[in-house]
Amino acid sequence: MFFNLPKILNAFLILFTVFFLNSCGGFKLPGGDARKIPVSGDERARKNIEEGRGFSLNKTFSAGGRGTNFEFASSNELWRASLDVIDFMPLTSANYSGGIIITDWYSDNSNSDQSIKINIKFLANEIRADALDIDIFYKICDQNNKCTIENRDSDLELELKKQILKQATLYKSQKEDE
Repeated sequence: MFFNLPKILNAFLILFTVFFLNSCGGFKLPGGDARKIPVSGDERARKNIEEGRGFSLNKTFSAGGRGTNFEFASSNELWRASLDVIDFMPLTSANYSGGIIITDWYSDNSNSDQSIKINIKFLANEIRADALDIDIFYKICDQNNKCTIENRDSDLELELKKQILKQATLYKSQKEDE
């Protein structure tokens, strides 16, 4: 008798794999047993909160709770100062939770061939120079509307950082006086 060895090995491998996955219980659908999950959304939310997987204001604001310490953008002096300093520029994105402000391309009327775009990344909430990372992109276009974009260090970056830190310090001192 002549056996086709590769076919027999493949069949044996498939049967072994199916047996192994079923016997150890390692092949489970995400979410657990559907019979144990409540059908009603309110009941599911209540169960999640009881198990500590949900959001609860009592836990968030209590002293011993596991909740997150939420800070709102209006209470962060560095964030407010940054928005105030670049308020003349249109914004593309301002994401407080992500810690980034991105402006759109801006050009003043005197030089329409050159425009700038500013990205401000917040590395910390404290008012200090290393808490901000500012990138300034320059777009320079010729008469044929062929544009080049480059990120270069300039005095404008340092000026923006100084203005933001100065404004943030002013906001913090006003907050402490209240």
